[in-house]
Amino acid sequence: MTTIRVVLVDDQQLIRTGLAMVVAAEDDMRVVGQAADGAAALDLLATTPADVVLMDVRMPRMDGVEATRRIVERGDAARVLVLTTFDLDEHAFAALKAGASGFLLKDASAEDVIAAIRTVHAGEAVLAPTTTRRLLAHVAPDLPGPRSGPDPFERLTDRERELLVELATGESNAEIARRLYLSEATVKTHVGRILAKLGLRDRVQAVVLAYETGLVRPGR
Repeated sequence: MTTIRVVLVDDQQLIRTGLAMVVAAEDDMRVVGQAADGAAALDLLATTPADVVLMDVRMPRMDGVEATRRIVERGDAARVLVLTTFDLDEHAFAALKAGASGFLLKDASAEDVIAAIRTVHAGEAVLAPTTTRRLLAHVAPDLPGPRSGPDPFERLTDRERELLVELATGESNAEIARRLYLSEATVKTHVGRILAKLGLRDRVQAVVLAYETGLVRPGR
């Protein structure tokens, strides 16, 4: 059985202790390290192999946004799951732009935390549709309008562009499949092609790009 190696990063000891208890209760997970800020997390990850990092966004010295950006830039294998206190947090959106694989509210249930860790470890994104829409609507005034010049999505087929619009809602492959009357396997194939053509790491980056380029606006 594969063991998911988890690192906890939060400036509050109580939060880290609670998360550690949640993770330790699972047979297939193990906490391999803890850090109180982003800088300490980077030092830890330089010497400690990890699969998933639960990263607070608001911390002293180095926040979770900058830490996430550096983790992605230096090519660490660990995938970042951002923890935020409230869902209308522009820092959470900044962390998604920096390369986080999703975000989770700190008041999430233990079951949701475990499910999110497993989802991110499997290479998928954690973006609850309703939370994603609220967050994107909140940051919409700061997003650029539609770009002029070459179409950044010109390499996509009409079906792939349609799929990208659906991805931007934060819905899962299964939900998109039901909406478009496709098989889940077909949706997964299309998503893979979209990411490859656009040179994106995962579906979170596709969601961010769709909004930043004006392909989709909140409340569509």
